Amino acid sequence: QFLRRQQVLGLYRSILRAVRRVPARPDRGHLRDWVRQEFRRNKSATDEDAIRMMITQGNMQLKELVRALDLAKS
Repeated sequence: QFLRRQQVLGLYRSILRAVRRVPARPDRGHLRDWVRQEFRRNKSATDEDAIRMMITQGNMQLKELVRALDLAKS
């Protein structure tokens, strides 16, 4: 459970770091609020399989966001 918590917190920090790279300030704020809301909403999840699935989904969304930001930058 400790390792899961570390994974979730690491994912949360990574997503927030990626959101900071969004060029448009209103979009950045909206995305940051959405990320916080999603993590808070799932804070009480206890099912290990569901948590693993959410971590996987979060990592995929993070990769998509980073890829889109890299494309927009070039």
